[in-house]
Amino acid sequence: MKDLWSVIEDQVFDVESTAELFNPYASINPEFDREDAASIRRENLRRYVFDHEKGVSLLLVAEAPGPWGCRFSGVPFTSETHLVDPNFPLSGCQSSLRDKAYTEYSAGIYWRLLSPYYDSIFTWNTVPLHPHDADDPLSIRTPRQTEIEFFLPVMEKIVRAFNPQITLAVGRKAENALRRIGVDARYVRHPSQGGARLFEVGVLEAINELGLLPSY
Repeated sequence: MKDLWSVIEDQVFDVESTAELFNPYASINPEFDREDAASIRRENLRRYVFDHEKGVSLLLVAEAPGPWGCRFSGVPFTSETHLVDPNFPLSGCQSSLRDKAYTEYSAGIYWRLLSPYYDSIFTWNTVPLHPHDADDPLSIRTPRQTEIEFFLPVMEKIVRAFNPQITLAVGRKAENALRRIGVDARYVRHPSQGGARLFEVGVLEAINELGLLPSY
C-alpha cells in the first residue's frame, strides 16, 4: 500500500490546478477553503487508503469529485459530514470554511447503502481532480477525454493494488475508462438524477454474489 500511496502522491497530488480543473490535494480557494485545506484532504484520503491495506473484494470506480463531496472531503463519494460523524467508519476533518460541513446528495445515497461493507470495498474516481466551469468553481462538468487519459495510469495501479473480485463502473465514463485499461467492469447507474434505485440494485447484486457481510 505504501507503493500505491507513493503513486498517488506523485501522479495526483503534484498535478497543478487549472481554470477548469481543481486539485483539492494541492490547491485552496480562499473563498471556500481553510488555509490548511489541501493538507487536510490529503490526510483524509491517506486514512481512507490505509484503512484498506489488507485489500478489498469490491472496487467501485466513479467519474470525478463533485463540488459538495470529494472536492472538500478528499475522499471519493464522501462528504465532510460523513468524516465528522462519529458513527461513520472513517474519521477525518473538515476542510471548508463553513460553520456546517458540506453534504452531498449522492454521497448520502452511496454510504447509506455501502457503509456496512466499508472494510470490503474501495472507491476511486476516474479523474481524481474536480472538473468545473471556469466561471463557477463549485460547479461540475463532465471530464474531458484528455483528462481521463491522463489519469488512466493511476487508475490502473489502483486496480492492480487491490485486485478486487468484482469492479463496478459507476457511470459510462468510468466504464469506458476501465475498458481502456483492460478491466471488464460491470456498469451500474450513478445514484444522482433519479438513478438511486438502479444503483442500489446493481451494487447489491455484486455484494450478494461476493457474500459480503456487514462489518458496521
